[in-house]
Amino acid sequence: MEAVQYKCPNCGGELQFKPDKQAFGCDYCLSSFTEEEIKQVCQKAENSIPDEAEKAAQEEFSQHTNIYHCGSCGAEIICEDNQTATFCYYCHEPVILSGRLSNEYKPSKVIGFKLTREQAESKFLEWCKKRWFLPKDFTSAKQLEKMTGLYVPFWVADCDIKADYTGMGTKVRTWSSGSYVYTETKEYEIIRRADIYTDGIPADGESKIDDALMEAIEPFNYKQAKDFSMSYLSGFFADKYDVDKAAVFPRIKGRAATAARKIINDSINSYTSLTVRSEQYKIMNTKWEYMLLPVWFMTYKYNGNMYSFAVNGQTGKLAGTPPLNKMKLLLASLGAGLAAFLTVMLIVGIFL
Repeated sequence: MEAVQYKCPNCGGELQFKPDKQAFGCDYCLSSFTEEEIKQVCQKAENSIPDEAEKAAQEEFSQHTNIYHCGSCGAEIICEDNQTATFCYYCHEPVILSGRLSNEYKPSKVIGFKLTREQAESKFLEWCKKRWFLPKDFTSAKQLEKMTGLYVPFWVADCDIKADYTGMGTKVRTWSSGSYVYTETKEYEIIRRADIYTDGIPADGESKIDDALMEAIEPFNYKQAKDFSMSYLSGFFADKYDVDKAAVFPRIKGRAATAARKIINDSINSYTSLTVRSEQYKIMNTKWEYMLLPVWFMTYKYNGNMYSFAVNGQTGKLAGTPPLNKMKLLLASLGAGLAAFLTVMLIVGIFL
């Protein structure tokens, strides 16, 4: 008899029965399902066998990508075999060639760069004009050379969510009649049970890039995503993911719950006041795409700290935390203080 093995519909990990909870749980992404739920979502097991075209694409990816290792920060940099990596774009230290990349890191989709280096530099310099207290060499040609066209690994998830909301809503109406003011308060029991689908929630799979920085340059237009081809790597670099989909699932789960909560809240915003009794947003199934998304990336080391900047290589949206030149700030403060002092002295002199 063939053994039945349930896989987690969110990350693909093995589900195990948890006697303490009387439910099936995943030790990887921490999802939990009742027996009835797991029967519904796991009716058909997926055993995907790559076809010949996919096998050929995997072999091409493995044979024509170089991977470089940074001995300083541990970063692993990917580029196609006609390009050479000379420094680490995270810590600026030299990197060494360490071999080829295995098929498991081949992405399924890619969004190619729309912004040229010149356009990315122009947006960065425009951003810098509005910040007065930057270090002098922050916008130098030597620093701008470190801006790197980088394909960042992203897990992009489509989620099926079961929403269950109960609460109490009130509607208050006030009117006047003669010399009297009347107030009418009506209470309503609110119940919302819905199946909600969220499309294209991203989470980067690179631990060395701040998650908030990547979220700040969203969104990407997935309609422009293409099947991965080695040609997209020509002239650019890429990262090898070091955070798998089970590890990013809590971030996906949080963002999916936020989106589902907004949908529910939008359906009950006609009440004067609301009291939530219970709400649950449970992800029942997740469809994943592993994508490479385009980012112009740059780091800057200043006073022992590393500052990171990113420009969305598709839309041009920019984010980062600027370094502060404290000497410039001090001189500006002294100048402002001196100007204020001279103004006061001038006013005093007029009235003497």
